[in-house]
Amino acid sequence: MNTARTTLRIALAAVAVGAMTALAGCASGGDPLDESSSPGGSGGDTVVIGSQDYYSNEIIAELYAQALEENGFTVDRQFRIGQREVYMPEIEDGSIDVFPEYTGNLLQFFEPDTTATTSDDVYTALEGALPDGLRVLEQSPATDQDSYNVTKTFSETNNVKSLADLKNVTTQITLGGNSELATRPYGPEGLKSVYGVDVAFTPIEDNGGPLTLKALVDDQVQMVNIFSADPNIAANDLVTLDDPEGLFLASNVVPVVSEKVTDEMAKVIDTVSAALTPEDLVALNSLSVNEQQSAAQIAKDWLAEKALF
Repeated sequence: MNTARTTLRIALAAVAVGAMTALAGCASGGDPLDESSSPGGSGGDTVVIGSQDYYSNEIIAELYAQALEENGFTVDRQFRIGQREVYMPEIEDGSIDVFPEYTGNLLQFFEPDTTATTSDDVYTALEGALPDGLRVLEQSPATDQDSYNVTKTFSETNNVKSLADLKNVTTQITLGGNSELATRPYGPEGLKSVYGVDVAFTPIEDNGGPLTLKALVDDQVQMVNIFSADPNIAANDLVTLDDPEGLFLASNVVPVVSEKVTDEMAKVIDTVSAALTPEDLVALNSLSVNEQQSAAQIAKDWLAEKALF
Protein backbone atom coordinates (compact mmCIF):
# COMPACT_ATOMS: atom_id res chain seq x y z
CA MET A 1 0.00 0.00 0.00
CA ASN A 2 3.03 2.37 -0.23
CA THR A 3 1.76 3.52 -3.62
CA ALA A 4 -1.68 4.25 -2.19
CA ARG A 5 -0.20 6.23 0.67
CA THR A 6 2.00 8.21 -1.68
CA THR A 7 -0.93 9.04 -3.93
CA LEU A 8 -3.05 10.28 -1.06
CA ARG A 9 -0.17 12.29 0.36
CA ILE A 10 0.24 13.95 -3.02
CA ALA A 11 -3.48 14.72 -3.05
CA LEU A 12 -3.29 16.14 0.46
CA ALA A 13 -0.28 18.26 -0.45
CA ALA A 14 -2.14 19.59 -3.46
CA VAL A 15 -5.02 20.62 -1.21
CA ALA A 16 -2.64 22.45 1.11
CA VAL A 17 -1.01 24.26 -1.80
CA GLY A 18 -4.44 25.21 -3.11
CA ALA A 19 -5.43 26.64 0.27
CA MET A 20 -2.27 28.76 0.41
CA THR A 21 -2.90 30.03 -3.12
CA ALA A 22 -6.47 31.01 -2.22
CA LEU A 23 -5.26 32.91 0.85
CA ALA A 24 -2.66 34.72 -1.23
CA GLY A 25 -5.41 35.74 -3.65
CA CYS A 26 -7.44 37.24 -0.81
CA ALA A 27 -4.44 39.18 0.48
CA SER A 28 -3.90 40.70 -2.96
CA GLY A 29 -7.50 41.89 -3.22
CA GLY A 30 -8.91 38.86 -5.09
CA ASP A 31 -12.55 37.96 -4.64
CA PRO A 32 -12.75 35.01 -2.16
CA LEU A 33 -16.12 34.01 -3.63
CA ASP A 34 -14.73 33.76 -7.17
CA GLU A 35 -14.45 30.01 -7.84
CA SER A 36 -12.25 30.64 -10.85
CA SER A 37 -9.45 31.83 -8.52
CA SER A 38 -9.16 28.44 -6.78
CA PRO A 39 -7.54 25.22 -8.04
CA GLY A 40 -9.89 23.02 -10.05
CA GLY A 41 -12.73 25.51 -9.67
CA SER A 42 -13.80 23.87 -6.40
CA GLY A 43 -13.74 27.10 -4.43
CA GLY A 44 -14.03 25.10 -1.18
CA ASP A 45 -17.59 24.10 -2.07
CA THR A 46 -19.19 20.98 -0.64
CA VAL A 47 -18.98 17.84 -2.77
CA VAL A 48 -22.29 15.96 -2.89
CA ILE A 49 -21.95 12.16 -2.91
CA GLY A 50 -24.98 9.97 -3.61
CA SER A 51 -25.75 6.28 -3.41
CA GLN A 52 -28.37 3.83 -4.55
CA ASP A 53 -30.94 2.46 -2.14
CA TYR A 54 -28.70 -0.59 -1.77
CA TYR A 55 -26.46 -1.32 1.19
CA SER A 56 -23.40 -2.29 -0.88
CA ASN A 57 -23.58 0.88 -2.96
CA GLU A 58 -23.88 2.94 0.22
CA ILE A 59 -20.72 1.32 1.60
CA ILE A 60 -18.77 2.27 -1.53
CA ALA A 61 -20.13 5.82 -1.41
CA GLU A 62 -19.04 6.02 2.23
CA LEU A 63 -15.53 4.89 1.27
CA TYR A 64 -15.30 7.80 -1.19
CA ALA A 65 -16.76 10.23 1.35
CA GLN A 66 -14.43 9.36 4.23
CA ALA A 67 -11.34 9.31 2.03
CA LEU A 68 -12.18 12.74 0.65
CA GLU A 69 -12.87 14.13 4.13
CA GLU A 70 -9.55 12.81 5.40
CA ASN A 71 -7.91 14.74 2.57
CA GLY A 72 -9.51 18.03 3.53
CA PHE A 73 -12.64 18.09 1.36
CA THR A 74 -16.15 18.81 2.63
CA VAL A 75 -18.74 16.17 1.79
CA ASP A 76 -22.53 16.17 1.78
CA ARG A 77 -23.95 12.64 1.83
CA GLN A 78 -27.15 12.02 -0.14
CA PHE A 79 -27.45 8.26 0.31
CA ARG A 80 -30.19 5.70 -0.34
CA ILE A 81 -31.74 7.78 -3.11
CA GLY A 82 -33.29 4.94 -5.09
CA GLN A 83 -32.71 3.13 -8.35
CA ARG A 84 -31.02 4.45 -11.50
CA GLU A 85 -34.19 5.83 -13.03
CA VAL A 86 -34.58 8.07 -9.96
CA TYR A 87 -31.07 9.31 -9.26
CA MET A 88 -29.61 9.64 -12.76
CA PRO A 89 -31.53 12.87 -13.52
CA GLU A 90 -30.03 14.36 -10.33
CA ILE A 91 -26.53 13.44 -11.49
CA GLU A 92 -27.17 14.88 -14.95
CA ASP A 93 -28.48 18.20 -13.60
CA GLY A 94 -25.50 18.63 -11.27
CA SER A 95 -27.30 18.05 -7.98
CA ILE A 96 -24.93 15.15 -7.23
CA ASP A 97 -21.18 15.31 -7.87
CA VAL A 98 -19.99 11.76 -7.15
CA PHE A 99 -21.89 8.50 -7.47
CA PRO A 100 -20.62 4.88 -7.33
CA GLU A 101 -21.92 3.05 -10.38
CA TYR A 102 -21.47 -0.21 -12.28
CA THR A 103 -20.06 -0.05 -15.80
CA GLY A 104 -22.21 -2.60 -17.61
CA ASN A 105 -25.56 -1.63 -16.17
CA LEU A 106 -24.87 2.07 -16.61
CA LEU A 107 -23.81 1.56 -20.23
CA GLN A 108 -27.04 -0.32 -20.94
CA PHE A 109 -28.99 2.51 -19.33
CA PHE A 110 -27.66 4.89 -21.98
CA GLU A 111 -27.17 2.36 -24.82
CA PRO A 112 -29.55 -0.59 -24.44
CA ASP A 113 -28.34 -2.12 -27.71
CA THR A 114 -24.63 -1.96 -26.93
CA THR A 115 -22.53 -4.86 -28.18
CA ALA A 116 -19.75 -4.35 -25.64
CA THR A 117 -19.49 -7.17 -23.09
CA THR A 118 -15.93 -7.37 -21.70
CA SER A 119 -14.70 -5.15 -18.89
CA ASP A 120 -12.39 -2.99 -20.99
CA ASP A 121 -14.80 -2.68 -23.93
CA VAL A 122 -17.68 -1.75 -21.65
CA TYR A 123 -15.60 0.91 -19.90
CA THR A 124 -14.49 2.45 -23.19
CA ALA A 125 -18.04 2.47 -24.54
CA LEU A 126 -19.32 4.02 -21.30
CA GLU A 127 -16.85 6.89 -21.57
CA GLY A 128 -18.40 7.81 -24.90
CA ALA A 129 -22.00 7.26 -23.83
CA LEU A 130 -22.15 9.63 -20.86
CA PRO A 131 -23.98 12.96 -21.22
CA ASP A 132 -22.00 16.19 -21.42
CA GLY A 133 -20.70 17.34 -18.05
CA LEU A 134 -20.22 13.81 -16.67
CA ARG A 135 -17.22 11.50 -16.72
CA VAL A 136 -16.15 8.25 -15.15
CA LEU A 137 -13.01 7.91 -13.08
CA GLU A 138 -10.92 4.73 -13.10
CA GLN A 139 -12.92 1.53 -12.73
CA SER A 140 -12.23 -0.71 -9.76
CA PRO A 141 -11.23 -4.38 -9.92
CA ALA A 142 -14.30 -4.96 -7.74
CA THR A 143 -17.41 -6.13 -9.54
CA ASP A 144 -21.02 -6.38 -8.45
CA GLN A 145 -23.17 -7.33 -11.39
CA ASP A 146 -26.57 -8.84 -11.87
CA SER A 147 -26.63 -12.63 -11.83
CA TYR A 148 -29.34 -15.26 -12.03
CA ASN A 149 -29.38 -17.78 -9.22
CA VAL A 150 -31.29 -20.98 -8.44
CA THR A 151 -31.32 -23.33 -5.50
CA LYS A 152 -28.94 -26.26 -5.49
CA THR A 153 -31.95 -28.59 -5.53
CA PHE A 154 -33.38 -26.95 -8.66
CA SER A 155 -29.98 -27.06 -10.33
CA GLU A 156 -29.45 -30.75 -9.62
CA THR A 157 -33.03 -31.85 -10.35
CA ASN A 158 -33.12 -30.09 -13.72
CA ASN A 159 -29.44 -30.43 -14.62
CA VAL A 160 -29.14 -26.66 -14.91
CA LYS A 161 -25.75 -24.99 -14.56
CA SER A 162 -26.05 -22.20 -17.12
CA LEU A 163 -28.72 -19.96 -18.59
CA ALA A 164 -28.49 -22.01 -21.77
CA ASP A 165 -29.62 -25.10 -19.83
CA LEU A 166 -32.91 -23.44 -18.87
CA LYS A 167 -34.42 -24.20 -22.28
CA ASN A 168 -34.44 -27.90 -21.32
CA VAL A 169 -36.55 -27.36 -18.19
CA THR A 170 -40.08 -28.65 -18.79
CA THR A 171 -41.80 -26.92 -15.85
CA GLN A 172 -42.73 -23.23 -15.55
CA ILE A 173 -39.88 -20.98 -14.44
CA THR A 174 -40.74 -17.77 -12.62
CA LEU A 175 -38.06 -15.11 -12.29
CA GLY A 176 -38.03 -12.87 -9.20
CA GLY A 177 -36.40 -9.45 -8.87
CA ASN A 178 -37.00 -5.73 -8.52
CA SER A 179 -39.83 -4.47 -10.73
CA GLU A 180 -37.31 -2.63 -12.95
CA LEU A 181 -35.96 -6.01 -14.03
CA ALA A 182 -39.07 -6.60 -16.12
CA THR A 183 -37.92 -4.01 -18.67
CA ARG A 184 -34.14 -4.28 -18.38
CA PRO A 185 -32.23 -5.67 -21.42
CA TYR A 186 -31.22 -8.74 -19.39
CA GLY A 187 -34.74 -9.35 -18.03
CA PRO A 188 -37.40 -11.74 -19.40
CA GLU A 189 -37.13 -10.36 -22.94
CA GLY A 190 -33.36 -10.72 -22.87
CA LEU A 191 -33.63 -14.34 -21.73
CA LYS A 192 -36.05 -14.98 -24.59
CA SER A 193 -33.97 -13.32 -27.30
CA VAL A 194 -30.55 -14.56 -26.21
CA TYR A 195 -31.31 -18.01 -24.81
CA GLY A 196 -34.77 -18.84 -26.17
CA VAL A 197 -36.13 -19.19 -22.63
CA ASP A 198 -39.65 -18.10 -21.64
CA VAL A 199 -40.06 -17.13 -18.00
CA ALA A 200 -42.83 -15.60 -15.93
CA PHE A 201 -41.93 -12.66 -13.72
CA THR A 202 -42.75 -11.76 -10.11
CA PRO A 203 -41.60 -8.39 -8.71
CA ILE A 204 -39.89 -8.56 -5.32
CA GLU A 205 -38.76 -5.13 -4.15
CA ASP A 206 -35.78 -5.75 -1.89
CA ASN A 207 -32.73 -5.86 -4.18
CA GLY A 208 -32.16 -9.56 -3.78
CA GLY A 209 -32.59 -9.40 0.00
CA PRO A 210 -34.39 -11.69 2.48
CA LEU A 211 -37.77 -11.50 0.72
CA THR A 212 -36.15 -12.58 -2.54
CA LEU A 213 -34.28 -15.42 -0.86
CA LYS A 214 -37.41 -16.62 0.94
CA ALA A 215 -39.39 -16.64 -2.28
CA LEU A 216 -36.69 -18.73 -3.93
CA VAL A 217 -36.26 -21.20 -1.07
CA ASP A 218 -40.06 -21.56 -0.74
CA ASP A 219 -40.29 -22.25 -4.52
CA GLN A 220 -42.59 -19.27 -5.08
CA VAL A 221 -40.06 -18.36 -7.78
CA GLN A 222 -37.47 -20.66 -9.31
CA MET A 223 -34.82 -18.13 -10.28
CA VAL A 224 -33.82 -14.76 -8.81
CA ASN A 225 -31.65 -11.81 -9.69
CA ILE A 226 -29.02 -11.24 -7.00
CA PHE A 227 -25.94 -9.06 -7.29
CA SER A 228 -22.79 -11.14 -7.62
CA ALA A 229 -21.06 -9.64 -4.55
CA ASP A 230 -23.93 -10.60 -2.24
CA PRO A 231 -22.65 -12.91 0.54
CA ASN A 232 -26.06 -14.61 0.68
CA ILE A 233 -25.27 -16.51 -2.52
CA ALA A 234 -22.62 -18.58 -0.75
CA ALA A 235 -24.38 -18.55 2.61
CA ASN A 236 -27.51 -20.14 1.10
CA ASP A 237 -25.63 -22.53 -1.19
CA LEU A 238 -27.21 -21.01 -4.29
CA VAL A 239 -26.05 -21.81 -7.79
CA THR A 240 -25.16 -18.81 -9.95
CA LEU A 241 -25.95 -19.78 -13.52
CA ASP A 242 -23.20 -19.32 -16.08
CA ASP A 243 -23.85 -16.81 -18.85
CA PRO A 244 -22.01 -18.13 -21.95
CA GLU A 245 -23.67 -15.68 -24.37
CA GLY A 246 -22.97 -12.54 -22.31
CA LEU A 247 -26.53 -11.55 -21.42
CA PHE A 248 -25.05 -9.65 -18.48
CA LEU A 249 -22.38 -7.10 -19.29
CA ALA A 250 -19.23 -6.90 -17.19
CA SER A 251 -19.99 -4.45 -14.39
CA ASN A 252 -17.02 -3.07 -12.50
CA VAL A 253 -17.53 -0.53 -9.75
CA VAL A 254 -16.86 2.93 -11.21
CA PRO A 255 -17.35 6.49 -9.91
CA VAL A 256 -19.43 8.83 -12.08
CA VAL A 257 -18.51 12.44 -11.38
CA SER A 258 -19.49 15.95 -12.36
CA GLU A 259 -17.25 18.76 -13.59
CA LYS A 260 -17.02 19.96 -9.99
CA VAL A 261 -14.72 17.06 -9.12
CA THR A 262 -11.12 18.31 -9.37
CA ASP A 263 -8.04 16.29 -10.29
CA GLU A 264 -7.06 16.27 -6.60
CA MET A 265 -10.41 14.76 -5.63
CA ALA A 266 -10.18 12.25 -8.47
CA LYS A 267 -6.78 11.03 -7.25
CA VAL A 268 -8.21 10.27 -3.83
CA ILE A 269 -11.22 8.41 -5.23
CA ASP A 270 -9.10 6.51 -7.76
CA THR A 271 -6.82 5.29 -4.96
CA VAL A 272 -9.82 3.87 -3.12
CA SER A 273 -11.12 2.22 -6.30
CA ALA A 274 -7.76 0.60 -7.07
CA ALA A 275 -7.54 -0.92 -3.59
CA LEU A 276 -11.06 -2.40 -3.61
CA THR A 277 -10.99 -6.03 -4.77
CA PRO A 278 -13.92 -8.34 -5.58
CA GLU A 279 -13.15 -10.30 -2.42
CA ASP A 280 -13.08 -7.12 -0.36
CA LEU A 281 -16.51 -6.11 -1.59
CA VAL A 282 -18.06 -9.45 -0.66
CA ALA A 283 -16.45 -9.21 2.79
CA LEU A 284 -17.68 -5.64 3.30
CA ASN A 285 -21.17 -6.65 2.23
CA SER A 286 -21.09 -9.53 4.70
CA LEU A 287 -20.35 -7.12 7.55
CA SER A 288 -23.51 -5.24 6.62
CA VAL A 289 -25.77 -8.23 5.98
CA ASN A 290 -24.60 -10.64 8.65
CA GLU A 291 -23.22 -8.37 11.39
CA GLN A 292 -25.49 -5.37 10.84
CA GLN A 293 -22.60 -2.92 10.91
CA SER A 294 -23.21 0.59 9.58
CA ALA A 295 -21.79 1.70 6.25
CA ALA A 296 -19.81 4.39 8.08
CA GLN A 297 -18.14 1.91 10.44
CA ILE A 298 -17.44 -0.60 7.66
CA ALA A 299 -15.81 2.08 5.52
CA LYS A 300 -13.76 3.50 8.39
CA ASP A 301 -12.34 0.09 9.34
CA TRP A 302 -11.54 -0.90 5.74
CA LEU A 303 -9.77 2.38 4.94
CA ALA A 304 -7.72 2.02 8.11
CA GLU A 305 -6.90 -1.61 7.34
CA LYS A 306 -5.68 -0.63 3.86
CA ALA A 307 -3.73 2.30 5.36
CA LEU A 308 -5.36 4.69 2.92
CA PHE A 309 -5.27 7.54 5.48
